[in-house]
Amino acid sequence: MQKFDVLVIGTGAGTKLVRPIADLGFKVAVIEKGALGGTCLNRGCIPSKMLIHSADVISEIKEAEKFEIDVEGGIHVRFQDLINRVSSTVDQDSASIKPVYDKHPNITLFQEQASFVDSHTIQAGHQLIQADKCFIATGTRPFIPSIPGLDQTPFMTSNEALRLSFLPKRLLVIGGGFVALELGYFYASLGSQVTFIVRDKLLKNEDQDVVATFEKLFSQKHQLALGHTPLFVGHEKGIFDVMTQDKSKKRHVFQAEALLVATGVTPNTEALQLEKAGVESNEKGYIKVNSFLQTSAPHIWALGDVIGRYFFRHSANFEAEYLMNSLYTDPTPSEIKYPFMPYAVFTNPQVARLGYTQQELEQDKKPFVVGLNLYQSSAMGMALRSQDEFAKVLIDPVTRKLWGAHIVGKEAATMMHMLIAFEKMGATLDDMLETIYIHPAMPEILRNALRKAKAQLP
Repeated sequence: MQKFDVLVIGTGAGTKLVRPIADLGFKVAVIEKGALGGTCLNRGCIPSKMLIHSADVISEIKEAEKFEIDVEGGIHVRFQDLINRVSSTVDQDSASIKPVYDKHPNITLFQEQASFVDSHTIQAGHQLIQADKCFIATGTRPFIPSIPGLDQTPFMTSNEALRLSFLPKRLLVIGGGFVALELGYFYASLGSQVTFIVRDKLLKNEDQDVVATFEKLFSQKHQLALGHTPLFVGHEKGIFDVMTQDKSKKRHVFQAEALLVATGVTPNTEALQLEKAGVESNEKGYIKVNSFLQTSAPHIWALGDVIGRYFFRHSANFEAEYLMNSLYTDPTPSEIKYPFMPYAVFTNPQVARLGYTQQELEQDKKPFVVGLNLYQSSAMGMALRSQDEFAKVLIDPVTRKLWGAHIVGKEAATMMHMLIAFEKMGATLDDMLETIYIHPAMPEILRNALRKAKAQLP
C-alpha cells in the first residue's frame, strides 16, 4: 500500500491539477492507462486541427479561381508524410510529460488501469494506492452504435481516422456532429469521395439559421444523405456496404473502401468500479457531481468529459482551474460558475457559438432582438466574395447585453473571441458599438450585426 495526499486519475485535463498541487508540497499520485495527455492531445483536438489546417490550405487553393487566380497542375498531397508528421508531433508531445513527472519529487506516475477497491483505495495494476483526495478525469471514448453487422467489419472511429495509413478513394461517414464533419471534411479536401450518412440534420442542436446555412454551404462540396437511418453494415472484398432507410421508408445502399463511425462519445467509467467508492453515475455512465464538482463521495471530485456537462478541453481546463483555486490556492467554499461556454466546429465553413440559440430563447420565453449580418455586407466580406456566411447576435432588450451569438463563415472561431470578451465583461450593446473596429477587418461583420440589433431597440 502506498499513501498519497492526492490522486489524479487521467492525464487530459487532470494535468492541470497534478503539477500545481505537487508544487505546493503535496504527494500526488497520477494514474493513466493510455498515452499521457488524454484525448485532446492524442486522439482529438490537436491532431485533428493539425490535419484540418492542411485541408484548409487545399480549400484555399481550390477556391483560388474565384479570385482570378489560375492554379495549374492540380494538387498532390503526400498523405502518408502528413499523417506521419502529425502523429510524430503528437507522440513527442505526449512522451515529454513522463520525464517531467519522473523528475518531480512529489509526483508518482502509475501507467495502469485504475479501479476502486473502496472509497479511499485504488488498485493500479498490482499496486494499491490510498489518497485523502481524489480527482477523476478519465474522459470519454467514441460511442459505437448498435447497427447490425457493424461489429463484424473493420470500421474506423476517430482514433483510427487520425492515423490512417492510406487515403481511401471513397469514404462513408456515419454521423452529423463535430467529429464526423471535421474528419469527413479533412478526407474530402484531400481527395476522398465522402458521403455523410446522417439520421437527422447536420449540427442539429445549433441555431436553426446556422443549421440551414451550414447545410446549404456544406452540401455544395459534399455528398449528404440526410434523414437516413443505417440498417445494416457489411464488408466484403475490401468494400463496405451500408444499407439505410430514409424518412420516406425507401432503402438505399452506399459503398466505399472505408467507413468512419462518429456518432458521439461514452464515458470511461466502467472499469473504475465506482460503486465500490460510493460514487454515483447516471444511466449513461457519466459521473454525477454537485455545484462544487464533488461526487457522492465527499473526498472525490470529477471533471471534464466524464461528468457529461461539456465536451471541450477548454471547459475541462476551466473546471480544473476552478478546483485548483477553490481547494488549494484560495480554499474557500464557492460553487463553480460557468460563463456561456463557447465552441467552434473547424470545417469549411467554420461554425462558432456563444450562449443561447434563438430557439432556446423562444422556448424559455425570454425577450430578445436579432441582429443578423451577412459577411458580404462588409468590406472584407466583399473581398472574400462571400455569399451566405453570416454573424448573428441575440440581444436582451432589457439589459441590452448578449444572450448569444452565432457565426458561420471564415475565421468564425477567431472572430467569436471578441464577443466572448464582451460577454465576460458584461458589455452592453452600446459598449460594443462604441468600440472602434479596425477597417476593413473582419470583426466589422460583428459590428454590423450589432447595429442591426440596435435598430430594433428604442
